[in-house]
Amino acid sequence: MKAFANKTAVVTGAASGIGLELAKVFAEQGMNVVLADIEQNKLSEAVEEVAKLGAEAFGVLTDVGSGESVKALCEKSVDRFGSVQVLCNNAGVYTGGQLWEQTEDDYEWLIKVNQWGIIHGLRHFVPQMISQGDECHIVNTASMAAMCTLPFAGIYHMTKHAALALSECLFHELAISAPQINVSCLCPELANTAIANASRNRPSELNEENITEMHNMSMTAIADATAGSLPPRVLADRVLEAIKDNIFYILPPEEDPWRATANARLEDLRLVRNPTLAPPAI
Repeated sequence: MKAFANKTAVVTGAASGIGLELAKVFAEQGMNVVLADIEQNKLSEAVEEVAKLGAEAFGVLTDVGSGESVKALCEKSVDRFGSVQVLCNNAGVYTGGQLWEQTEDDYEWLIKVNQWGIIHGLRHFVPQMISQGDECHIVNTASMAAMCTLPFAGIYHMTKHAALALSECLFHELAISAPQINVSCLCPELANTAIANASRNRPSELNEENITEMHNMSMTAIADATAGSLPPRVLADRVLEAIKDNIFYILPPEEDPWRATANARLEDLRLVRNPTLAPPAI
């Protein structure tokens, strides 16, 4: 996709972090922008910020873990702008700890947002895009966690591996059935976002109980690692270039430490050896 002006982008998790920067980048390209998020106050502020760039922007309070909520997002987007050309399934959350100590609610929360958020987006927006018949692009946000495995973040890794696999399958299926719709998967390294504070949006029915020492250590580590790390705008710019050039894997530069960690896992698979613990040298 080379032309963006007057087309429409929908971004989930758009009230902050990578999602907000994506919304800004699309606005700068002259697109209409639909910002979806579960935080109403921050969403309203984000819409105002994007609108100042000259875009036609509006916000839709959305729980990506709910099929009905994402269906409503799709319907409202089409009602407002007539069509959708870019969809960014970007919303994501994090929690850490030892796999056997984490609760069913921990698992359910991350699966609901990180996996079902993408599933619901595809189920409701892909048919709309197919019916339009025009050139479209879908970007699913995974993580470099989708390309490696590290201790004390197992649920997150699991959901991001699923996001990448789903995206790869979608790429193949659309290439066969609807080649006018292209797909990318964003796999960012650590970025300076509020994901370490994701529990602020954790549903009240999914209690954050059984807080263990390992959980606290993991959350402190992710907070320390993301603070002062890569600006989210860099990732938004990568996404824009990937859409323009129809690139599927949106990765850090080859010299980034996360690439070495991912390559170690690829070698484990190639050589059929046991998993290597190779955390990035950050």
